[in-house]
Amino acid sequence: MSYCVHCGVELDDQARRCPLCGTPVVDPSAREPDREAPFFASRRVEVPPVSKTELALLLTGMLASVTICCSVVNLFVGRTVAWSLYVTGAAAMLWFWCVLPLLARHLPVWARLTLDVGAIGLYVYLISLALRGKWFFSLALPILAVAAALALGLGLALPVRGRSLLTAAALVILAFGVLMLGVEFFWDRYFQGRWQPGWSVAVFLACVALVIPLVIVRRVPSLREEARRRFHR
Repeated sequence: MSYCVHCGVELDDQARRCPLCGTPVVDPSAREPDREAPFFASRRVEVPPVSKTELALLLTGMLASVTICCSVVNLFVGRTVAWSLYVTGAAAMLWFWCVLPLLARHLPVWARLTLDVGAIGLYVYLISLALRGKWFFSLALPILAVAAALALGLGLALPVRGRSLLTAAALVILAFGVLMLGVEFFWDRYFQGRWQPGWSVAVFLACVALVIPLVIVRRVPSLREEARRRFHR
């Protein structure tokens, strides 16, 4: 128990001043505050941001090393199957998707989408070479061309100012339905020689059925405001 050195009143253990006379409470056994180590850093230091160019070079080196190692191993293991082409294509696709945006940050949307789809096309082409198939130019390439055209259209249409979420969702759903039509069309032309509309029509009609309510909600102000209130609670 401690007491005030001025008036002698009994003090609480946590008291810093005497409640009667206001005399500061000093504990001789306590360390001086200025000699104690601070809990936090006394000087504010910010961590410098990572250089995007250095990060791009690091990722490029990692992808290149994996590709080279797998190619060397493929020379001695599994010579009859060029499985290293799968790794090469995947590395190239990851480079276009992850590294190129770090090096060229001001590319327009259409250029990025074109390069991304081109990277997918390169990967599929390397797979066709590994499998020694002749289906790339007559089957995969047309489907990729349709996907690239739809992606390019969406990339140019969606960033427009004032474009609502409902309109964007309607465009994406409709583009998916068109893509399914293209996939079945080229698939049937490759394997059967002619197009026999089937499952893709059902998918396209289902997409249209989803788009129609979105368009109605977008056009009717009262429904649009009600949807906005419900989704922004």
